[in-house]
Amino acid sequence: MAAAGERPRAVLELFTSQGCSSCPPADRNLSRIADEPGIIALTLPVDYWDYLGWRDTLARPIHAKRQKAYSHVRGDRQVYTPQVIINGAAHAIGSDWSAVERGMTQTGSQSGVLTVPVTVTITGETMSISIAAQENGLVSPENPATVTLFGVASHEPVEISRGENRGQTVTYRNVVRSNHAIGEWTGGARTFVVNIRERIAAGCQRAVVLVQAGTYRRPGPVVGAVMATLQPGM
Repeated sequence: MAAAGERPRAVLELFTSQGCSSCPPADRNLSRIADEPGIIALTLPVDYWDYLGWRDTLARPIHAKRQKAYSHVRGDRQVYTPQVIINGAAHAIGSDWSAVERGMTQTGSQSGVLTVPVTVTITGETMSISIAAQENGLVSPENPATVTLFGVASHEPVEISRGENRGQTVTYRNVVRSNHAIGEWTGGARTFVVNIRERIAAGCQRAVVLVQAGTYRRPGPVVGAVMATLQPGM
């Protein structure tokens, strides 16, 4: 049995591409803090630079859709790589770590952001996700939060033989390999029970749960999050 319930101080989503020449410094930044306590750092590879000569081997179209959804909510339509979304509430260039840190400080002080306790307990192939009751100004029965489960591969080394990064080998950390919306949270105590093999892609070593104001098409600030280590063979 494994349990995880530490409340993080930041959730970072790095939108990156193996075909983007300016992305490796951002990939290294994320690798540096991928195991840092209190930070949930995720890599979401996108496919819209594939035409430059190298097809990103880890990209999923849903990642680009998620990135665009953030831009629509902000109203600025800024979609680029390497882009870090910070706590669902701000963005920064992923290679500019000072800007990322400023975003963590800024969004971390906003009311309702990352205040909701989330706990994950794993027994065999079953995962239990518990969200505590809390009055949160960002979430209500009329404006529920979306609960999303991400399957995450801890290390993904890639040899890039064509395109702008040809000749480089990049090890990507905490790569999102699957994601499923598993329900809504409206402010009361709630527990979800899921089958790991059905909801998390094979080969993932970690699971991340985000409780996020809004919907997947209109994502808002992250109000609660947790990362858990999966048992070998899951």
